[in-house]
Amino acid sequence: MTAQDTGSVEDLAARLRPGFTLGVAAAAFQIEGSVTADGRGPSGWDAFAQKPGAIVDADSPTIACDHYNRADEDVTLMQELGIDSYRFSLSWPRIQPGGKGGINRRGLDFYDRLIDKLLAAGISPMATLFHWDTPLELEHAGGWMNRDTAERFAVYCSAAAERFGDRVEHWVTMNEPVSVTLQGYALGVHAPGRQLLFDALPAAHHQLLGHGLAVRALREAGVKGQIGISNMHSPVRPASNSLSDRLMAQSFDVLLNRIYADAVLLGQYPRPPLPMKPWFRSLGTVRDGDLELISQPLDFYGLNYYYPIKVAAGRGPAEIPTGTAVEMTKVPFHLAAYQEYETTGFGWPVAPEHLAVLLREMKDRYGDALPPVYITEGGASFPEPSHVDGPIRDHNRISYLAEHLGHALTATGPGGIAEDVELRGYYVWTLLDNFEWAAGYSQRFGLVHVDFDTLERTPKDSFYWFRALERARHREP
Repeated sequence: MTAQDTGSVEDLAARLRPGFTLGVAAAAFQIEGSVTADGRGPSGWDAFAQKPGAIVDADSPTIACDHYNRADEDVTLMQELGIDSYRFSLSWPRIQPGGKGGINRRGLDFYDRLIDKLLAAGISPMATLFHWDTPLELEHAGGWMNRDTAERFAVYCSAAAERFGDRVEHWVTMNEPVSVTLQGYALGVHAPGRQLLFDALPAAHHQLLGHGLAVRALREAGVKGQIGISNMHSPVRPASNSLSDRLMAQSFDVLLNRIYADAVLLGQYPRPPLPMKPWFRSLGTVRDGDLELISQPLDFYGLNYYYPIKVAAGRGPAEIPTGTAVEMTKVPFHLAAYQEYETTGFGWPVAPEHLAVLLREMKDRYGDALPPVYITEGGASFPEPSHVDGPIRDHNRISYLAEHLGHALTATGPGGIAEDVELRGYYVWTLLDNFEWAAGYSQRFGLVHVDFDTLERTPKDSFYWFRALERARHREP
């Protein structure tokens, strides 16, 4: 690490407010492997990953990072990193294999041990109850298109709350319901692979209903931890000032951002532009009392930010690679490129200033209804070798993290454009290179390199940079 790097670490550390959380995030399906161990049942993602052509290079999640068997090693890495908190997810099919019926005590035991290891290492657990791994039996019964899935989810949440409620300090009910809806049910490029386009919107409502039922289950169980939800949000802009581009951008903003945050924070669904109202007709599955349940007060709101969105009218493939499919060419708009920005390995624009814009937009839209905010995911993939014999000089990732964290701190600090947002923390996605959903092992987001042949872990330069940041903030002035 150069002197210049150290200087930037010291400057950034000095701007971290007391109590600000620095952490890393991960998801069970992406790292655990051991898909048949301890009585775990299959998930919709297990089935989807077996479909020809569904996953880049036909990569399999069966072993992934083998975190299930290497949790001790991974907690030691986190302890060395010096993080305040680890955001992980509980695997629903590991705890309740069929999504209904009996609870698998061996699955609960695994997370019991993990939570105790984290606490012994001085790391605060943030547990996500649903990070996309719907039990396969429920998926066969309609998945999140079926209202009953939300009811089943609440039963599983009650079991998790009963077992872990005395030790988990933050609960995330759901991760990115927008991604499950759009990628999984509308476009079919994620599990369960359905291509319903706008008719997928009941999946959004039922996930949000599941969130509301989970909040109620956690509170009825008397968990000691704070409760929130995480969703991916992006500022959405029209590609030009034309009326058609503006209408399409407004509609996509509703699809991506407002359906979820409006329901959770305001207890209502947004009104789309009048000409596009028929697109949203399938949201009419709402029953009396649903929105009151969905909009119960939260202790925090989680934002996952990766890149801004630009929308242009007219059919066509997305100009930025977002995992979208042929189905996307059937809608009368497409995602346009931000030519002025460098891109990540996924082809996503690196635009940290738009994180500040997003924070301002959230406060403008929701005012006092916006609870304290955590950035529950932020990070980037970059091309890196499969096998290494030493640290990876991933200064592009260091720059990405420093700039995004810096913009977030500036925006929410005195005189910043979002100074009235209470920003409580930033979680890096992710600790380990992992199974990156439909991209398989082709995209590496980790602070730690994983050789997927040997499973050897090798910290990257970004790992040591993040460790230096943690140490600098605790150093005596």
